[in-house]
This record gives sequence, C-alpha cells and structure tokens, in this order.
Amino acid sequence: MGLREYIIRRIILMVPTVLGVVLLIFIVLQFIPPESRATLYVRDPSKLRNIQEIIDAFGLNRPVYEQFAIWLREILQGNFGYAVYTGHEPVLDGLLARLPATMEIVIYSAPLIVLFGISLGTTAAVHRDKPLDHVSRVMSILGTSLPSFFFGILLIALFVAQLKWTTPGRASNMGLVLIRAKQGLYTRYTGLLTIDSLLNGDWMLFIDAAKHLVLPALVLVFIQSAQIVRVSRSSMLESLSKTYIVAARAKGLSRKEVIYGHARRNALIPVVTISGLLVGTMMTGLTITETVFQFGGIGNWAANAAIALDVPVVAAYAMFSALVFVVANLIVDILYAYIDPRIRLG
Repeated sequence: MGLREYIIRRIILMVPTVLGVVLLIFIVLQFIPPESRATLYVRDPSKLRNIQEIIDAFGLNRPVYEQFAIWLREILQGNFGYAVYTGHEPVLDGLLARLPATMEIVIYSAPLIVLFGISLGTTAAVHRDKPLDHVSRVMSILGTSLPSFFFGILLIALFVAQLKWTTPGRASNMGLVLIRAKQGLYTRYTGLLTIDSLLNGDWMLFIDAAKHLVLPALVLVFIQSAQIVRVSRSSMLESLSKTYIVAARAKGLSRKEVIYGHARRNALIPVVTISGLLVGTMMTGLTITETVFQFGGIGNWAANAAIALDVPVVAAYAMFSALVFVVANLIVDILYAYIDPRIRLG
C-alpha cells in the first residue's frame, strides 16, 4: 500500500469516529429535559411567547431517532444554538470569533515546543550523564511540576508590572483595533493580529502584537516541551542501544550520520505521538494561559460557559475538540507512515 492509499483509508475511517462522537454528545443531551434543550434555539428571550412552539419546531418531543436526525441537520448547517452567558450570541459566531486568539498562540509556540523538545532530548541522550544531560533533566522536572499559571504570573510581575515591557491581552489597545475595523480602516483577513497587521501594512501593530505573544509562548514552551524532552531522550537512548546502530558504526559511518540519520529517525515515533496530542490539546484552548494573559481564546470562553452551565457552548466545544483530535490523530498516522514505511506496508 502506498502513502496516498494509506492517507485515503485513514480519512475514510475518520467519518465513523466523528459520527460516534456526535452521537455520544447527543445521548448526553437527552438527559436534559426538552424544555431546557429548547433554550438552545432561543435567540431573543424577550420575544419568546411559547416554548412549546420551539419544542414542536425542532422535534424535541419526537422519537429519539427523529430528534437525532433533526439535531444532526441543524449542526451540519452550523446551528449550534445560542450562548446564554454572552447575551444569546450564536455559538458558532462566538467560536469563530475567539478561535484566532488561540490559533495565534499555537502557531508561534507549537513549532518551538516540538523543535526545542526534540533537540534538547536528542542532545541529552547523546551526552548521557554529562552536564548537559543533567540540565535537561532539571528543566524537564521544573516544566512538569511548575504550574503554568504560577509561571505566567511571575512573568507578568516582572515584565508587565516592573519593567513595563508589555501589557496583558493581544495588543496594547485592542479596542482601537476593533474601532478601526468597524470604520473600514483595518481589514480582518484571518483574525490573527500578526498576520492581519502585515496584510494591512501596519508594522507598529505587528510589533505590538508580537510583543504580546512572547510571554504566553515562553510559558508554553517551558511547560509543554518538558514531556517531549523526556520522551525524546528515553526513546533516543533506546535507539542508540540497538544492534543496527552498532552495525552502522562498524560500517564506518560518521557519528553525525549514525545519530541523526539512523537513531533519531527511529526514535521519533513516540515523540510524534506526544507532539500530536500536545498540539491537539493546545488547539482546543489554553484555558489557564489565555486567562492569565487575558487573550480571550476558546479555552477561556468554554471554561466560563461551563461555569455558567451554558449547554450550547459546552456541546459545541466538545464537538470542536473531538474534531481537532481526530484530525491530529490523522496527521500523526501520516507522519508515522512517512517516518516508518513498515506502518503503511503492514
């Protein structure tokens, strides 16, 4: 089986997985009475006259299989209901409005996390029980045990409160950016400030947005890369002890070729797994980081909705998270097949 056929097969297998998640969420919603589920479709409570009309319109009193068909049709059309705690804002609009804030952190921090974790883990394994290896162990322990909110508060106390280097939020004056957008002086192409500012030719906004990304990215790189360092180091040590490494050295290959051409390639499989799950988790929202640095992403949005028992937001966030992890697993499987051809030929 070639790589293309393998990818097609994995994409096809995604469909029943996503449907299974949607069905599970629907089953959980069945524990909520029809009168409460009807509020999913209430946009303006002040104009609500008869809740029974909503129950009849959306089939909330019909047999379960009919309810599922209607509910599936609604979510395929993008109707996830209305968020109560944000003034009955359409849930899909709320998700799309807050997704760029999370995406902007992930885009800049995820590559640094993976590259730093793999590089440090590989170097630590090559220099086992030497000073650099001990330093990597200490960093891994600190990154694993140090709470992200505590590290974030320390950075805010130093760089925001003391040095006045930056401010919390996505920009120094996010309100001005929104006003300019409404006046037509600033065009939102992607919702990512660093990219949109470049497309609008606003270099000052780009520099300001980049400065606001440094502290959240620093927290994530330090905290999240710790696990990748540990897995990369242990996997690399195991690869270096294999017989094919001894054979490669006996053939006269250079040390660099043995380490980076043979050992690290085989050691990457468990690292790819951890990295894929890590990036998937980040894509579904960085609740603590977004809250500490006032970024207002989907993680903070979903957490506030859960506290307010806002069912439409929680259900939509659960489906979005499931989709992200399904796609992340697909990418991991493709990387598996690329790194180790035996996987797609098995």
